[in-house]
Amino acid sequence: MRKRVLVIGASGKIAGQVLPALRARYALTLLDVRAEDRSGRSVEGVEIADLGNADRDAYRAHFSGIDAVVHFGFVRPENDGAEARFRAEMRNVEMAYNVYMTALEAGVSRVVVASSNHAADYYEELILDGAMDVVQPEGRALSDNYYGWAKETYEHLGFVFAAGKQNGRPLPNVQIRIGGPRETDIEQCQLGDLRCMRRALGAYISDRDMQQLFVKSIEAEEIADESGVPFQIFYGISGNSHAFWSLANARSVIGYAPQDNSERRFAASIAAHLRAARERDGYPGARND
Repeated sequence: MRKRVLVIGASGKIAGQVLPALRARYALTLLDVRAEDRSGRSVEGVEIADLGNADRDAYRAHFSGIDAVVHFGFVRPENDGAEARFRAEMRNVEMAYNVYMTALEAGVSRVVVASSNHAADYYEELILDGAMDVVQPEGRALSDNYYGWAKETYEHLGFVFAAGKQNGRPLPNVQIRIGGPRETDIEQCQLGDLRCMRRALGAYISDRDMQQLFVKSIEAEEIADESGVPFQIFYGISGNSHAFWSLANARSVIGYAPQDNSERRFAASIAAHLRAARERDGYPGARND
């Protein structure tokens, strides 16, 4: 029998990239505060529900009989001011709590959360400056902005629920720190900007690799860490030669085997960037590369 999976934030961009694989494998319940995607197109099967509502009885019935929850929900700030960003991210943390608690109360076996690389984005400048080589998902998450802070906060909140001490029993959950799920990042770099190019190549994740990562996070029989806590943080990137976030635990714990590599996917763009950088820096023969 197919697993019953509840998808929260089903009308969002990332959900839209993952949904084809989920629709093919599971019996889905789709929830969002709107039934259209960003382009205004209707998303088939979406029911309206606000998981930011503190009254969990308003949506509790959707969790009944569910095997796994996938949480893509996100509250956007009303404007670009710091105060508005903080208030929106506080609502995101509260929504994560509502998802975890309702799932726990309903007996859901696992929650998979769309987190972000920004949960530890403080280290990115250090890596690009050559002061660090790689970020491990089990290291201390640090961000210097409210968006990343909120991601780390509901990762840590997920650990609280997975440990089980606070609520009497554990809620197994996986946090996926999504990298760059776009085909256009390298095109946004000024030609010859190798720092920007490296970031784009390192963070890239293709749709099929992201789909695989979510499916395997749902289906893996065991996700316990070395201390027996059913909790994992995986970086959401393809098998990129330029990666600066570790995939070691995703490979070993759930058997993640990415099919794509940004170095191959964007080989022509890489060549153009290198050629421009050589011309700029005056390397002999650069124009004949």
